[in-house]
Amino acid sequence: MLPNIKITAFDKAYLRDQFDCGVPPLNQYLQKQVSQDIKRRIASCFAVIDENKRILGYYTLASASIPLVDLPENLKKKLPRYPSIPAVLLGRLAVDKQAKGNGLGKALLGNALKRIIRSDIAAYALIVDAKDQSAVDFYQQFGFLPFSKDTHKLFFPLANLNLHLDREA
Repeated sequence: MLPNIKITAFDKAYLRDQFDCGVPPLNQYLQKQVSQDIKRRIASCFAVIDENKRILGYYTLASASIPLVDLPENLKKKLPRYPSIPAVLLGRLAVDKQAKGNGLGKALLGNALKRIIRSDIAAYALIVDAKDQSAVDFYQQFGFLPFSKDTHKLFFPLANLNLHLDREA
């Protein structure tokens, strides 16, 4: 992990023009769109910044729902028979190429999970749309599961995190 960093809510004063994670749509979102999404309450954004307020990585969270039919049978039968259940979408997670290999992706994901659990808003799972197999592998190492029909769309049942946190307490 890099020294002197913190993860905080996005601020327009943060330096984002130089951010380059190697994925143009993720760069462009941070540089051009994120402020509008925050203003319109479409998404919340949290960033890792260094001592100079340069963004080294970021993630976004938004409200979502999961159609019950999309969940694996073994989980579906444990849930109420609502058409869909509440979830949180991790819309984007990106780390600047210069900061990769320092555990920032893991730190950002951990921060997102803690932020969701601390919230008073109920959600069954955190969902992600992995962009490629490398992203699928990243999320699966932390216990994310594929949806029944789409192997790049993954979810993490938040009850799993509650169990883990209860064991640590």
